[in-house]
Amino acid sequence: MNYNFQTFRGDLFGGITSTVVALPVALGFGVASGLGAAAGIYSAIAVGFFASVFGGTRSQISGPTGPMTIAMAVIVTTHAANLGEALAVVILGGLLQVLLGLSRIGRFVAYTPHVVVSGFMSGIGIIVILIQLMPFLGAPTAPGGAMGAIGALPEALGNINISAFTIALGTLAVGLLWPRRLSRLLPAPLVALLAGTLLSLLWFNDAPVIGPVPTGLPEIQLAWPGAGFLIRALEPALILALLGSVDSLLTSLIADSLTGTRHNPNRELVGQGIGNMVSGLFGGLPGAGATMGTVTNIRAGGQTQVSGVLRAALLLGLLLGLGRYVEPIPLAALAGVLFKIGLDIVDWRLLSRVHRLRPEHLLVMLLTLSLTVFVDLITAVAIGLIAAGMAHARQLENLELDSVVSVPLLDQTFFAGYRDTSGLDPYLARVGLVALRGSFTVASSQKLVSVISADIRDHEVVIFDFSDATYLDDSAAMVIEQLLDVAARERTECIVMGVSGSVADTLRTLNILRQIPKDRIVDSLDEARQKAGEICGLG
Repeated sequence: MNYNFQTFRGDLFGGITSTVVALPVALGFGVASGLGAAAGIYSAIAVGFFASVFGGTRSQISGPTGPMTIAMAVIVTTHAANLGEALAVVILGGLLQVLLGLSRIGRFVAYTPHVVVSGFMSGIGIIVILIQLMPFLGAPTAPGGAMGAIGALPEALGNINISAFTIALGTLAVGLLWPRRLSRLLPAPLVALLAGTLLSLLWFNDAPVIGPVPTGLPEIQLAWPGAGFLIRALEPALILALLGSVDSLLTSLIADSLTGTRHNPNRELVGQGIGNMVSGLFGGLPGAGATMGTVTNIRAGGQTQVSGVLRAALLLGLLLGLGRYVEPIPLAALAGVLFKIGLDIVDWRLLSRVHRLRPEHLLVMLLTLSLTVFVDLITAVAIGLIAAGMAHARQLENLELDSVVSVPLLDQTFFAGYRDTSGLDPYLARVGLVALRGSFTVASSQKLVSVISADIRDHEVVIFDFSDATYLDDSAAMVIEQLLDVAARERTECIVMGVSGSVADTLRTLNILRQIPKDRIVDSLDEARQKAGEICGLG
């Protein structure tokens, strides 16, 4: 596209608006992660800048997100003994993201079933809400993530800080009630944060606050752990890489739908990975494509990656003199903002339709949601994908089996072209036809054996017709070999017809037809009839 003043003006407005949205969110996620408010700002700057420069999605805004913050909180409490180790995991995760992009597997994220994404995102939303319950009530954040927050909830309820609770409720109310039509001028998270801070400054000044925040440029963290830790860090780093990739590319799909453009998924992963490596190097959180910031940017007029670069530059400028203005912000106000964000992350659109979902899809969604909340994120995504694949395979099985035709061919009709058919029994069918139409995969491969084997035993000759078969995966091809073995055991002769294209390539590569004589691999039904007649003694 031609870059002109109109485009720049849109990018400038988008950058300014998304900066206003990013500031309270970055502060809140920094505190929620356990690394401090400044870590959220460092992430918004580093990931936002480098993902915009090197990424493959126009108008996408990147920075700390709910899933990445929750994953980082787990790493800080479970996988790292100190800050250096935690940041090493972030850098390693960014490197793995770059490798994922270079290996060109980014496009496969688009095939993630919506029920898996929905369950995962709803689970993340619930985790964000549960973790914020402690600061919402004026208590310190409980270790152990969502389950730790649930365990500490009774004690927190018995010792509520009324000031903090009032601030959190006020902040949440403003965030929920702020008119949508005004959000383009003043985003709801910023207005809510300002309202909560004013409540603290004017009336409820005994609520816990953020406190001292580093100002100026962050220092490079060079304390690199030993090789033994790096091996142990591969698992949490892979979690960050996969979560960041899924989170970013799903946001890219949303950006595409709003702008009518197409993103480059592999380049996007490289950009996100570079951003995360730099963020970890300077003590920041891992980040990803931020849906709320991206949508805000697009609605404000952002059209290219320049809007993301401008946003990072504005945040950097704010960081250089921001500290003293951020210190009095109450933690309860951040909790109210993040509580609202958690509610927005939950996929209410699908949850309102759970009674209309197919049972298998409902099971996949609830399984993914439950594992996200009660186990861990990577297990939830992995098992969710496996369960969704099994549910999809079950549907494919019926569709593929419906494309199989297994019929007897009456001798009198099938051999009608022969000179003398008067001696043929009108009720005898020595030849059977098995026609495979369409595509056949692992979904239906095993069922094919039980469906067709019985028909093979009833005939002297079986014609396997692949004329209308368009695709055969390795599993289905191996089942064809099993069917040929069944025919051999039952002394049923086989003729293979119409093998071509990718089906022929698969059968040839796996050497499936090695037991079939070459003269019985034919191209047309007339040739198959001739061979069948010879086998039945009618030649």
